[in-house]
Amino acid sequence: MAELVLSSLDRGVLTLTFNRPDRLNAWTDAMGRRYFDLLTEAERNPEVRAVVVTGAGKGFCAGADFEALTSIQAGTYAEPPDPRPATFPTTIGKPIIAAVNGACAGLGMVHALVCDLVFTSEEAKWTTAFARRGLIAEYGLSWVLPRVMGQQKAMDLLLSGRTCTGKEAVELSLANWAVPAGELLEAARSYARELAQYSSPASMSIIKRQVWSDWTTTLEESAKAATQEMLASFQRPDFAEGVASFLERRAPEFPPL
Repeated sequence: MAELVLSSLDRGVLTLTFNRPDRLNAWTDAMGRRYFDLLTEAERNPEVRAVVVTGAGKGFCAGADFEALTSIQAGTYAEPPDPRPATFPTTIGKPIIAAVNGACAGLGMVHALVCDLVFTSEEAKWTTAFARRGLIAEYGLSWVLPRVMGQQKAMDLLLSGRTCTGKEAVELSLANWAVPAGELLEAARSYARELAQYSSPASMSIIKRQVWSDWTTTLEESAKAATQEMLASFQRPDFAEGVASFLERRAPEFPPL
C-alpha cells in the first residue's frame, strides 16, 4: 500500500506531501490521521524548524473523498474518526506553509487555510464547493474566511461555490504568493529555509500561538499577554543570540525548541 503522506527533511524544512494523486489527494480519515501524526512528530523533532505541505500530482487536496461521502450517506462508513479537528495544524508550534499545487476544494481549502502561510501555483483551482454539494461551510471555514478576506468576499465564495485561480486567490487574500507551477515547491521551501536559518524557533512558536489565539481576545488582553511574553523572552538564550548575531553581522545560531 502506498504511503498516504510522504515525508522528507532537508536543512530544517520538513516537506509533507499528500499522496493520493489518482484521486487528486482527496481526503480520507486514514490520510488525515497520518498527516496529523507526522505533524506531531515534527513538533517533537528538534531538527524540524518549518514544515511545507503540498500534494502529489495535479492536486493539493480535492476535498473529502467521494467514496467516503457515499459511505456516510449510506450509513456504512465504519472507519473511526480521528479526534483531532481539522484545525489541528494551528496548534503545532512550528510554522506550516501550504504549497497549493493544484485542485484545492472544500476540505482541501480548509487544510490550506489552517496553515500559517500559503503559496499557490498561478494555475491552481480554488473552490469552497460546499453549497454545490448540498453541504454547509465546514470545519470552521465560516470563521476563517471572513477573517482572511472580509465578510462579503467570503460570502461570495461560500454561497456560489465558484472556482478561482491561484492568481485570484492572492487578490482575495486566500494566499500570500502565486508563482508559476514549476517554481512553486522550491519557492515555498526557499521561504521555509530562510525561516529555519534566521528566525528563532521559540519566537516563531510563541508568535504563531499569539496570532491564532488573539483573534478571540480583546486588544487590551492581547497587549497585556504580549508584555508578559516579552519579559519572558528577555530571559531566553534566543534573545542573547539574536542581539549578538546582529552586532557581529553573522547568521544566528538559535537553539531548537
